[in-house]
Amino acid sequence: MKTPLIASGLILAAGMASADTPVLTIYTYDSFTSDWGPGPAVEAAFEETCGCDLQFVGAGDGASLLARLRLEGDSTDADIVLGLDTNLIAAARETGLFADHGVDASNLTLPVAWQDDQFLPFDWGYFAFIHDTDMQNVPTSFTELAESDARIVIQDPRSSTPGLGLLMWVKYVYGDAAEAVWEALADNIVTVTPGWSEAYGLFLEGEADMVLSYTTSPAYHLIAEEDDTRTAALFDAGHYLQIEVAAMVEGSDHADLARDFLAFMLTPAFQSVIPTTNWMYPAALPASDLPEGFDTLIQPQPGLIFTPEEAAALRDEALEEWRAALSQ
Repeated sequence: MKTPLIASGLILAAGMASADTPVLTIYTYDSFTSDWGPGPAVEAAFEETCGCDLQFVGAGDGASLLARLRLEGDSTDADIVLGLDTNLIAAARETGLFADHGVDASNLTLPVAWQDDQFLPFDWGYFAFIHDTDMQNVPTSFTELAESDARIVIQDPRSSTPGLGLLMWVKYVYGDAAEAVWEALADNIVTVTPGWSEAYGLFLEGEADMVLSYTTSPAYHLIAEEDDTRTAALFDAGHYLQIEVAAMVEGSDHADLARDFLAFMLTPAFQSVIPTTNWMYPAALPASDLPEGFDTLIQPQPGLIFTPEEAAALRDEALEEWRAALSQ
């Protein structure tokens, strides 16, 4: 039995060791940090080698990350922000809060070329509307969707990266006619949720016929639930591509550790977790390494994407078109 003096010494030593352990703080979206998301497995894998305490902080949906970082500015506790996408990169860069990553990204397996000194991809996917396989007259375009009586749930583009991605998708396909498309879609929309999780939950509860999500979402039901009754609608004009990225904060107290994490993010230890936790395509893993079930997913052609600069230039206009149409 330990004496009180010895026990006190052990507690003090443990406290000192804990104080010497660097804490790497990563802001990300809520679903990433959930029990079923990539966060727990990524945290365990990185902490095996980093000698650090990795802490994920959920900050709503993807678009909310940038808003929080803008609010906190140089006083932010974040060392890394993980979960922005190409539609937000230009706005994020304008804050001046991010540093160059210095990571070799030559092993990326994205469907497009990538070169960015600050923002590093970790996964990607195509936006799509998910529906039950027994749905009749599945629309193959936004026009057909608007003409149907399908009830849909979408996400708010002001707080959600999928919501903003939907705006860019409609804008890419219809250009100046985008507002008219939104006006036609307005009576199909059951509700607009702050983030992806709320929207998908409403769909699963039967509150809508279709939900804005990703072409990879049916893989979750197939692999995790052995349920093949959900699929994605294939739109003839193509599907908008989302590339999710991470970046280190310029004022990080643990810059070397942050760069170590970004390099780790492109290794199999991280990338192999993505398909069956975040249910997206990994950014640095060959298609041959994807789990069984991903081969059943629809393959959109073509893939649509604006450059970060184009998306930034179009964002306000697209948002105003959306707001005007849905407020009528």
